[in-house]
Amino acid sequence: MKKMFITMAGNIGCGKTTAAKIVSQGLGYELFDEPVIDNRFLRDYYADMKRWSLTLQMEFLIRRVEHHELIETVPKSCVQDRSLYEDPEIFAKYLHGLGHMTDDELDLYFDFFERLNKKLIRPDLVVFLQVDDVQILLKRIRKRGRVEEQGITADFLQGLGGYYISFPQVCRNKYGIDIITFNVTEIDIRSKEGKEAFMSVIRDKLK
Repeated sequence: MKKMFITMAGNIGCGKTTAAKIVSQGLGYELFDEPVIDNRFLRDYYADMKRWSLTLQMEFLIRRVEHHELIETVPKSCVQDRSLYEDPEIFAKYLHGLGHMTDDELDLYFDFFERLNKKLIRPDLVVFLQVDDVQILLKRIRKRGRVEEQGITADFLQGLGGYYISFPQVCRNKYGIDIITFNVTEIDIRSKEGKEAFMSVIRDKLK
């Protein structure tokens, strides 16, 4: 069978980590977790976004590039928790729009992204986990209890969500990557029924 590379996408708290683990366990894919827990700048970023936004985005960029390079060497199919393309197309642009990154900083970030992205393996499929209610995202963020995330507001998530509206089109038209949307607003993919519904969509798409 052809080696596949699937990556998850979606707003903070939508369930990307859970979804990636479900795909890994259900299909036997190698799992590449999002580099959040060991991120050396995340706490500083949430305390002072204007000071640390560029630094954090550069950190995420280099870690995700490393993932893509490793995925290319792994013989088995792989699933990645959060896509490389959300950082430039959503987070960097949003943080710039909020005034946390200057014009020159955004340009510098894109200079690095474009150079590093030139020869990287691209995913065969992006799975976009859509959540229509930011209060649900907030509840999930509070429940998982990452200390550095407890200051995230509904307004911040709503702003990110605005950029996610066009993300499927960006994936297809700008990067040439196939993408499917799975709405998890009312579905708990950790439940037996939710997991089965999610994996049914994934398996159907992979056929």
